[in-house]
Order: sequence, then C-alpha cells, then structure tokens
Amino acid sequence: MPVIGFHNSHEQVHPAQLLDAVRHAEEVGFTAAMCSDHFAPWNLRQGHSGFAWSWLGAALATTSLPFGAVNAPGQRYHPAIVAQAIATLGAMFPGRFWVALGSGEAMNEHITGDPWPRKPVREARLRECVDVIRALLAGEEVTHHGLVDVDRARIWTLPEQPPALIAPAVTVPTARVAADWADGLVTINQPLDTLREMVAAYRDAGGRGKLVLQVHLSYDPDGDRALAIAHDQWHSNVFPPPLCWDLDTPEAFEQASAHVRPEHVAGAVRVSADLGQHTAWIAEYAELGFDEIYLHHVGKEQMGFLDAFGEHVLPQLGVTAPQPAVAV
Repeated sequence: MPVIGFHNSHEQVHPAQLLDAVRHAEEVGFTAAMCSDHFAPWNLRQGHSGFAWSWLGAALATTSLPFGAVNAPGQRYHPAIVAQAIATLGAMFPGRFWVALGSGEAMNEHITGDPWPRKPVREARLRECVDVIRALLAGEEVTHHGLVDVDRARIWTLPEQPPALIAPAVTVPTARVAADWADGLVTINQPLDTLREMVAAYRDAGGRGKLVLQVHLSYDPDGDRALAIAHDQWHSNVFPPPLCWDLDTPEAFEQASAHVRPEHVAGAVRVSADLGQHTAWIAEYAELGFDEIYLHHVGKEQMGFLDAFGEHVLPQLGVTAPQPAVAV
C-alpha cells in the first residue's frame, strides 16, 4: 500500500498558512509531507517563496509527519551548508527527514551572479556536491577543489543515521545517471509509459531505495473552476526541459506562457471534479511501483482539497506510514 503525502508549495502559499495546511493534512490522514525550496515563484500570480529550511524546522516540530525537501546544492547553496542543514534536522528528528538533491534551475540560482552552467556541467557539479555531503554526513573532514571548493569542513552535530539523499529526475537519462549515488528516486506525474520507462531505467542501472512521485493536481467540486485554478496558477509550469531549467525570472516565465490556454495545462496537471477519478489516477501510479506519492493541489487554497481527499480519497487507497527516511 502506498504512502500518500502532502506537497507544500512555498511558491504559492504564505509559510504561516502552509504550516496550518500541513498540520491539517496530518489530521485528515496524510502520512507524510514534502516541500519545494525556491527563491522565487514560477509566475507572478503565485506570489510567494518562503525559506524552506526555516519552515521545515517548524513543520517537523509541530507535526509527527516525515518530510522531504528538494534542494539544489552548488550555486545558491554551498554543499557544506546543505550538509549541516540536513544533519541538524536529522539529529533533531531522527528518521523523519530526507532530501532530494538536484542540479537546479536558473530562476533560483542566478541570484548569486555566477554564470548559469550548461547541463553537463551542472550534473558534474551536483555529483561533486553529493560526494561532499555524504562525506560530511559520515563525520569526515572534507577538503575538495573542483566545480565546488571546500576547505577543511566538518559537521559537528550529526544524526545517528544519515538521512536519505534522493535523486530528483524528470527525464529517463537523468534517472539512469543518478542510480549509482541515490538512496531513491523522485519524479513528477508524466504519461504512464514515461514513468514506467523512468522506473525501469533507474532500477536496471542499479538504483536502490524508494520510488517517490509528486502529482500535480487541481480539484474543485466545479470542474470548470478546477481547470481555471490550474490555468491561473500552473500555466507557467507546462514547459519541458531545457526551457524550464533556463528561464531565469518569474517575469520570463510569464512571457513564455502568455499563450498557454487552459486545455494545455491539463497535460501537466491532473484536473477533475470527480474524486473517484483522482483516486483511480493515484492507484495507477501506485501500481507502477511508487512507494510514496505526494499530492500537490496547485490552487492557493489548500483546506478544501485536504478535507475532500481526507474524507473520500485516502480511505480508498489503503494509505500506510513510510519507513524511516535514512540512507540505504
């Protein structure tokens, strides 16, 4: 049976309201949570971008849920700082925190003023960061010179077990490459054949650990309103790589998505007023082998979605609690 979690979108919701929402998610039956880590929203209508690491401390302290976060070390974040943040949350909340380490998007990373590297360079930089973070979480003193530089770094407060380092991927090649370092794989809803190919590529390359899926959805009892919500909030999130990696401001995303129509958004967001349909979609993802499925209602208001899914969807899916989120 799958773990069904609640995805917390910092780009769309004020962090205080998001904290209320994740507490409510636990009350209605969600058994896990995860969040984004952005410096800016994807478009101007979303309008928020709270600091994920501050919020995670509050969320972990005021719920009993395990949490995951998506982070991009190497430019906006030095890998030693990421390792320290992971270690502190892991020490305070054993087995309840994991992080997905990706190569990032220009929209968040350009703020440092450093050039935005080509994708192969970003992937090489990520691998260096992963190796640095793993060594630091193992208690080693690290000096490293390459695409990132580290000088005699050591983490002094360590968890008993290092938290899991998960690989985020939206393409099959990325999933395959990540298999040799990751403690699991996380991706987003895509056509079932694509997801099936991605899972196979990761496992065939020796990928271990859990399979995690984030599902973008829009629910409202009025189907037209559900589609309107998806278009209003997620019209800028329909672009495949590399465009979504390389646009560098919310304004640029707004310009690129000016001609995106509501029906175009339905390819990236599961839109329906029918809770039975949402249940069936989630069940299909579970059948592909995903151990944890995180639901992201793309509207700014979360409580109605949480109540409806807690009452009508989660009971149909045999939701379970996750295993401890530790390295494998």
